[in-house]
Amino acid sequence: MLRSLDIRDVLIIDRLTLDLGSGLNVLTGETGAGKSILLDALGFVLGWRGRAELVRAGAAQGEVTAVFDLPPGHAARAVLDEAGIEAEDDLILRRVNSADGRKTAFVNDRRVSGEVLRALSEVLVELHGQHDDRGLLNPRGHRALLDSFAGIDLSASRCAWAAARVARGALAEAEAALTAARAEEDFLRHAVAELDKLNPGQGEEALLDARRRAMQGAERIRADVARALQMLSEDGAEAALRDATRWLEGASDKAEGALEAPLAAIARALIELSDAQAGVESCLAGLDVNPGELDSIEERLFAIRGLARKHGVLPDDLGDFADALRARLLALDSGEAGIGLLQTSVAEAEAAWKAEAARLTAARTEAATLLDRAMAAELAPLKMERAVFLTAVTRSEGGPDGADEVTFTVATNPGAPSGPLNKIASGGELSRFLLALKVCLTGQAEGLTMIFDEIDRGVGGATADAVGRRLKLLSDTAQVLVVTHSPQVAALGAHHWRVEKRVEAGQTLSTVVPLPPAERVEEIARMLSGDTVSDAARQAARALLSEV
Repeated sequence: MLRSLDIRDVLIIDRLTLDLGSGLNVLTGETGAGKSILLDALGFVLGWRGRAELVRAGAAQGEVTAVFDLPPGHAARAVLDEAGIEAEDDLILRRVNSADGRKTAFVNDRRVSGEVLRALSEVLVELHGQHDDRGLLNPRGHRALLDSFAGIDLSASRCAWAAARVARGALAEAEAALTAARAEEDFLRHAVAELDKLNPGQGEEALLDARRRAMQGAERIRADVARALQMLSEDGAEAALRDATRWLEGASDKAEGALEAPLAAIARALIELSDAQAGVESCLAGLDVNPGELDSIEERLFAIRGLARKHGVLPDDLGDFADALRARLLALDSGEAGIGLLQTSVAEAEAAWKAEAARLTAARTEAATLLDRAMAAELAPLKMERAVFLTAVTRSEGGPDGADEVTFTVATNPGAPSGPLNKIASGGELSRFLLALKVCLTGQAEGLTMIFDEIDRGVGGATADAVGRRLKLLSDTAQVLVVTHSPQVAALGAHHWRVEKRVEAGQTLSTVVPLPPAERVEEIARMLSGDTVSDAARQAARALLSEV
């Protein structure tokens, strides 16, 4: 509920505070007194598109503040949560328009964008009138209005649509993968055959490289080791030591023991020499390189490295790469079967959604008939019994909310062509159509402040009384603010304000005055009789007020 509206330096308003109540709030006043300015100011603070310049002449800035009561569970709380603003029981919207055209908005003292204001306005306020393109006149919202009227639950349809979308996405992904796989089928089969033939092992490249380097090193040192062995053999150092032993043994008897120690040392040297010879022989045997084996090792090593370079992977990753290619081949070979299963899933999901869409169409068609009947009953007291209201349910492309398009159409006279509300009805007729429709859709009023801008335009007498009583009916469950020139409507208000102009220091200013009971009589009498208020007009005003 809109609790208060505070306006500072906007157009011809210098300072104004309007404290609103629940039920039916009426604003009256002479033409040009500034009633539309109040709506401009409210639209400004709600982020609606309106006049470009609102700042009062001579003021540095204009400012509008609107305070709403926000009960638990109100839809505005979800908007605040999405915007990262903590919700409180009071919702304070404030917007400033500087003289240079800059606009700044705040919600509960948090600076916000105009988009946040407009999102809040969608769940806070409805404006109904001849120039309303935000609510009932907007065909894009007619389906949601009909669904609300019928109490239609869209959750099953939305789930079915989501499941069908997921199934279609999976099918499209599988078909794209299959197409890509077919385009590279020759490459895949050749590459897998090549990898399978080589069959490189994990770490094999490093082992082959180490073996190759060892064999190449053996070739370089074998000649030196062989020469060393020759020098240690019977034709070399061993032969010389044995000759020296024979010569010394021949001379030992005559040397009186002087050669015994040398002979023992030579004997030990021959033993060490034999060990050295055996070790060198063993080493030489290990350095024997089979040229064929080296060629084979190099051939495989180079093949592994070449294949790794070809596919842009490390040699040790060739095995995993081969597995990945085999998986793509398997997907290709089994792709047709998989596509068939996915196609079946898509068909089943779409059938489930179509069944839900058909259920929604049937429910909407039935609800459209009920709404048309309800509208006929409402239009008769509004002196539009010859008008025909028709809720058209037609096929659409389909989506999460079904495959229906809903449009509210009217024909103002039997036999006349029907068309959209705002194209067929005149100003007064349109206002009454909107009022009747809103009465039928009272479920849409929960948590909203409804504003009717001169919705009684062009009607009077019993019709104006019927308009007023329907506005009062709406106000039993929601806050209603009506700008009116009709005394019958004004008399039904729970709260009444008069908008009036005054001139101060050569400036024309607009203000709003709350009317106590006595002044309400005078205001309604003025609305009945014009500038000169007669006793008869006052008596008629009292009669109207007594009928409330």
